[in-house]
Amino acid sequence: MLHQLSSFNRFFRRARVPFPPKGFTPIPGKYPIMCKTALEAVSIIKSNTRVFIHEIAATPQDLIDALCQRAPELRNVELTGIFPIKNGSKTEPLQDYPESFTTNHHFIGPYDRHAFAKTEPHPCFIPMYLHEVSQHLRAPDYPIDVGMISLSPPNKHGWCSLGPSICIGKAGFEGSKVIVAEINPNIPRTLGNTFVHISHVDYAFETNRKLPQYPLQQPTEEQAAIGRNIAGIIPDGACLQAGIGGVPDATLLLLKNHKNLGIHTEMFAEGLIDLIESGAVTGSKKGTHIGQITASFVLGSDRLYNYIDDNPLFYFAPAEYTNNPYNISQNPNMYAINSALEVDLTGQINADTFGSRQFSGVGGQVDFTRGANMSEGGKAIIALPSTAKNGTMSRIVPCLTQGSSVTTTRWEGCVVATEFGIADLWGLNTRQRAKALINIAHPKFQEELDKKAFEFYGK
Repeated sequence: MLHQLSSFNRFFRRARVPFPPKGFTPIPGKYPIMCKTALEAVSIIKSNTRVFIHEIAATPQDLIDALCQRAPELRNVELTGIFPIKNGSKTEPLQDYPESFTTNHHFIGPYDRHAFAKTEPHPCFIPMYLHEVSQHLRAPDYPIDVGMISLSPPNKHGWCSLGPSICIGKAGFEGSKVIVAEINPNIPRTLGNTFVHISHVDYAFETNRKLPQYPLQQPTEEQAAIGRNIAGIIPDGACLQAGIGGVPDATLLLLKNHKNLGIHTEMFAEGLIDLIESGAVTGSKKGTHIGQITASFVLGSDRLYNYIDDNPLFYFAPAEYTNNPYNISQNPNMYAINSALEVDLTGQINADTFGSRQFSGVGGQVDFTRGANMSEGGKAIIALPSTAKNGTMSRIVPCLTQGSSVTTTRWEGCVVATEFGIADLWGLNTRQRAKALINIAHPKFQEELDKKAFEFYGK
């Protein structure tokens, strides 16, 4: 019983951050060694060390290129973090130099997904809730030798912003013994818990490289139909979490006539800008950071990066804060929209594996599902097309594919949305859940699913 209570408290605790954390207090008289080239900056990295890579749009592009150049002389360099994006390249260094670099990531993105499928030995993956990753990066038993970080240029007081991704970048900075920074004027100066002092940077290299570009895409008819179904259940005054992709974008397009919406999200996507500019977002009904948008990272085009630059409308914070279920739950009517690969007839959700092959990670799905379900009036929504593989396979399945992960358990009672409708599973028994899910499956698979449901549960 005591162990159970300990586990419960661990999941719902407020984020614990060492104070003052590294980077917070300026070090008098200390300045980074300025390197003329990225290759010079990464020359401190040795074999048999662990290197943290700043994530997503803040991935230090030139430092990664330089690290690739050093591959022939390096062995067993472990790269850790989440979702590094290599602009203009197919993957991070692992794919081409498996003898030099291994990965030990907390999330698998498209740039290391190929390595999981092709490279031997396979990369390593650390299953962990996103709101707990920061604590892991600062843990004494997971020492990080070098942190490769992207920063905005320092202001007149020496403070640099972590820019488009605070997510786990702040903890990576705090947990690394040595910091190598890529100083880039294209990094937006985001506001909130985003700043570190230049005196905590050991080596720095200046670059003018553009950030990764992910412009808005037009939703497909299928995605638009799912978006309509979701938008139809979101009330005025709701607080939203939505990520990147056609379904969130389609949903947001249909919310422009809503009133007093708020945003508390892990990822701030470009589609949210139009919703804000429509006047639908005021943040007046939020329970925390009233009137502001709370986020952890962004990914989009220059339009998005320019929008968040020096914009006090935003409060950016690490994922250990934005994704903590308790913090999420303080916003009434919290509506969290996440995706899945498949959902079984009991409501179990697989969002991160194809069978036993790792495809992504838990991301913020469980954090926001738990937080939304704890929120007064909140709902956790799982959105997915009814079929896969050009309509030949149902995503509503009798049982999850053998070897698949259960990303979100059936105990959460999520709302599941496809292009054919909405199934609100909360409070339904297993037989009722099966019926509700079959009703939103593709019609050509419903008869087969009915037979399985009868086999499992009877009439």
